[in-house]
Amino acid sequence: MPDTNSDPDSLTSPEPLCFRQPSKAVPERLDKVLARLIPEHSRSRLQGWIESGHVLVNDAQARAKQLVGPGDEITVWRQQPPEALAFAPEPVEFGIVDESADWIVVFKPAGLVTHPGAGNWSGTLLNGLLHRFPELAQVARAGIVHRLDKDTSGLLVVARHERAQTHLVRQLQARSVSREYIALVHGVLRAAGTVDQAIGRDARVPVRMSTDRPIAPKQAITHYEPKRVGRLPAGAPVTEVVCRLETGRTHQIRVHMASLRHPLVADVLYGGKTSPGMQRQMLHARALSFDDPGSGRRLSFAAELPADFAAALEEIEWES
Repeated sequence: MPDTNSDPDSLTSPEPLCFRQPSKAVPERLDKVLARLIPEHSRSRLQGWIESGHVLVNDAQARAKQLVGPGDEITVWRQQPPEALAFAPEPVEFGIVDESADWIVVFKPAGLVTHPGAGNWSGTLLNGLLHRFPELAQVARAGIVHRLDKDTSGLLVVARHERAQTHLVRQLQARSVSREYIALVHGVLRAAGTVDQAIGRDARVPVRMSTDRPIAPKQAITHYEPKRVGRLPAGAPVTEVVCRLETGRTHQIRVHMASLRHPLVADVLYGGKTSPGMQRQMLHARALSFDDPGSGRRLSFAAELPADFAAALEEIEWES
């Protein structure tokens, strides 16, 4: 039995849990023993504690695969699960385009995750919003109304209170929020059009979304218009496309353009290929319009291309 005065239900124990293996114990791997002694924690989490130095065996730092046997003393300092930090304020870099008493229009840089989730429990836009605007702790999801993929740059609107958030969510549901993107896609695309294909989780690759026999599909509509055609530095054809969302599904533009056999440049998840200076999916949310929750007045915002996207355009040999 553990010898400890700490609360066993606490997330982080200021006092360690202490165990002594029985005199007749059969030698076993440490992580297996801990999984039996502390069954409320997963084995992978326990292995993480061992690897990070929070478990001792006979007062020496432990290894997950080491054997423990009769009389061995095990000391464990329980650690917070990473998801416990999901809504902690953190200094995170992002831009503010404009703000009012009701909303904040944010410029999210490429590489920044919008909302905490598996594998990204900290360092997200949400954490940065809570650091810069502490009052957002009183609003669900820190006021985030819609999201951008990690490697997509551009504009997002954040609600500063629950009433504004409800108003903006209803606009999204009514499809009255306008969101316009600029994308670089592989191949030559000459004519404008609309993709109206439902999107759901890919049955074969869980991290992907799909239009081909998707799981739990939802209606998704993307309008697209090619602006100019050119060639990447290696000579492959490329098209600059403006996309407008009518709906807002996960990976929508990426999936829909791939369904046309024009995947985004550098979007390797959906068949795109990288090019010098283009190491992230070439997608940027450049314009955003919505009705002001307070006045009802139509508001519009635009974002300049980030430096990497602008540089990528300069490297393309465009048709005259």
